[in-house]
Amino acid sequence: MITINDIKKLKRFQEIVAVLTKYGFEEVVDRFDLPGSDLLQKASRVEGGLNVFERIRLALEELGPTFIKIGQVMSLRPDLLPEKLLNELEKLQDDVPPIEFNEIEEEIFKSLAPPLNNHFSLFHSEPVAAASLSQVHKGVLRSNDVEVAIKIRRPGIEKSLISDLDILETIGKFLDQQFEELKCYDIPALVETIRRTLIQELDFTRELDNMNIARAHVKNEKIYIPKVYEEYSTKALLVMEFFEGKKFRNVLSHSEHERKKIARNGLYAATKQILEDGFFHADPHPGNLLVGEDGQLCFIDWGMVGRLTEQERVELIELLSSVVKKDSKKLTQSLLRICQKAEFQTDEKELERAVIELLDRYHSIPLSSVNIGDFLINILTLLRKFRLRLPSEFTIMVKALVTADGAARLVYPELNIVDEISEQVEAISRKRYRPEMIWKSIKESLSTFLVLKRDFPGQIANIFEKFEKGDLGVKFQFEKLDDLVKSLEDASNRLTIGIITGAIIIGSSMIITTGVKPFLFGYPALGVIGYLISVVLGLWLVITILRNKKY
Repeated sequence: MITINDIKKLKRFQEIVAVLTKYGFEEVVDRFDLPGSDLLQKASRVEGGLNVFERIRLALEELGPTFIKIGQVMSLRPDLLPEKLLNELEKLQDDVPPIEFNEIEEEIFKSLAPPLNNHFSLFHSEPVAAASLSQVHKGVLRSNDVEVAIKIRRPGIEKSLISDLDILETIGKFLDQQFEELKCYDIPALVETIRRTLIQELDFTRELDNMNIARAHVKNEKIYIPKVYEEYSTKALLVMEFFEGKKFRNVLSHSEHERKKIARNGLYAATKQILEDGFFHADPHPGNLLVGEDGQLCFIDWGMVGRLTEQERVELIELLSSVVKKDSKKLTQSLLRICQKAEFQTDEKELERAVIELLDRYHSIPLSSVNIGDFLINILTLLRKFRLRLPSEFTIMVKALVTADGAARLVYPELNIVDEISEQVEAISRKRYRPEMIWKSIKESLSTFLVLKRDFPGQIANIFEKFEKGDLGVKFQFEKLDDLVKSLEDASNRLTIGIITGAIIIGSSMIITTGVKPFLFGYPALGVIGYLISVVLGLWLVITILRNKKY
């Protein structure tokens, strides 16, 4: 395992430390206890006037492709980071210089046998896009003359990425130990999530599968997912149909009618993926959306996706429904159900009060003006305050919905987001109660019951077998047992006194009827004394019961 002393010897670590110092993170650098750190203090610094979030973004940009990608991945975690930092991370662009054509050609030959013209009748040497992990070239397949986009992994990026992630993992563990205030973020687990996400994104066969799944879900001709060519694709190479279109943000010059239609299509596609398909693009920002001549919308870059189970989608629909209806109780219950695996006990009443306060801020705002994206970010901030954690897929979903909301508003700011989402929520809810869906649910329940019926005798036999072997016992645990014993003793004492009092009264009555001497007040003395004793005991018993309010 690499330690902090090991990475101090690495040149790359020294570069990271120098950048951190340049952007004013001396406290972090000081904790590393580096030799010659006094020289770093004299290194050139950025000019003042930048807040801490801007300095974080600039530092990540200067550290290069791996850290830019890390920043982009972290921009999808509004459950962990403050909104101002998220806004800065969203500005991170893969603005990296393209790789020379001869290097790219060598990289292609690792996946496809040379020469290049055996596979492509035309291959443009100039890339149409260059990013931190890959770059994209345009070409034409020789087999069918189809125009394609060829996505190639940057040479050496896997080794570079893993090296940087190893350093980041060690730094993360070190910071978790050194800074008590950072422990709540669980930096080591966060770094592990980033590692898993980025390594998966390096494998283009996963993106190919994602695109095939997304393409199978598309039923609207206004939404387009490029076809992928598996016979040409590998872990380092992805060949797909080329979509001729404008970037989403470049349609602002279109007519109001066209912009509204494009915005509605984009929002519909994103919410359908989340609410109905349960398989969605994790980052539908304007850079990953292309618009065709006829307004057709194309989603690209399927490296990161999210998945929701059917039950999770039901919970999500209930949550969104409570937001639209401004129902605080229902919203609180939905949040607690979704976050039921929280590590800390939550004060439900306090949470509901906070939810009411949040809803009140939007109460006076017309539904058409409510910003769903802002509202969901506020919900995540609220959950952080109560130390509740959403499941990771829900967090990715919230970020995707917020991003889709922002993209739609960019093109057509007047779009009534709440109305658009409400229509879909209602339509999906109605589908759940169609006869065929109810019949499907009944069949599933019946199937489950039959399985249980089949397994039940075996389970009962297993229980008896454990009883016989002594492997199964029953343990009773009573709380406040002393109080129970005392209550039983009090009750039995009162019952005893009551019986004795009754016996004395009966005995005294029998003595009085006999006329046995001596007499007191003209009656047998023993019977009169018995009556007096029974009266005293009876009064004492009544007073005791009334005093303890046990009646």
